[in-house]
Amino acid sequence: MGGRGPKRELAEKIAGEITLSDDPGATLRKWRTDFDISQTDLATELDVSSSVISDYESGRRESPGIGVVRRLVDGLLSIDERRGGDRIRQYGRVLSAGFDSDVVHDLREYATSIPLEKLYDDIDATRITAGSTDRISGHTVIDSIQAITRLSSEEFFRLYGQSTNRVLVFTGVSRGESPLVALRVVNPTPNAVVLHGIDEEDLWDHAADLARIDGYSLAVTNTDLDGMLEYLVGLE
Repeated sequence: MGGRGPKRELAEKIAGEITLSDDPGATLRKWRTDFDISQTDLATELDVSSSVISDYESGRRESPGIGVVRRLVDGLLSIDERRGGDRIRQYGRVLSAGFDSDVVHDLREYATSIPLEKLYDDIDATRITAGSTDRISGHTVIDSIQAITRLSSEEFFRLYGQSTNRVLVFTGVSRGESPLVALRVVNPTPNAVVLHGIDEEDLWDHAADLARIDGYSLAVTNTDLDGMLEYLVGLE
């Protein structure tokens, strides 16, 4: 996709979500915080007072019409562009791979491969099994419940982006049984899998066996989700 494609698609997605939401203010707040933009910065961009943004988000002001929504969305995207366009690129990759951002948090390839152990260390992950590779060249972070309930095996394979030499991070995991069983229908499997949200003692009893049979490295982490995503999004 070209530089304009992702921005336009993302603008339409955000505007649509806010307009159709049962709570447009909460949806606006979700996207603003997702872009790491303060109410003050957005208000300055739109040349309004911060209380205007606050009133929309809290529901004190009547739900914004499509014209106002478009201005708000354009403001978010303009600020992100000036900061380097990281969020636009992030969502662009997810959208161009054919996924919704509530299923796939982030999908990217790295300029050079990186040591898997370093990534594990940086996200405070405990390795359960070793795989066949010690370096990876990309990652995909997915919501485990959304992925399992909504994706076909063919769509699961598309999660790999350009290469299976990547780490597939499942968030919102309780034991790990469902995502690891779901991976069994996918061929080939990724080189590494991280289950986020559990400690080693919470892990499904057969998880390590499945990982060894299918040949991928398996790790678990209970680190802060926002901090982990911020680190992963920064990898290039």
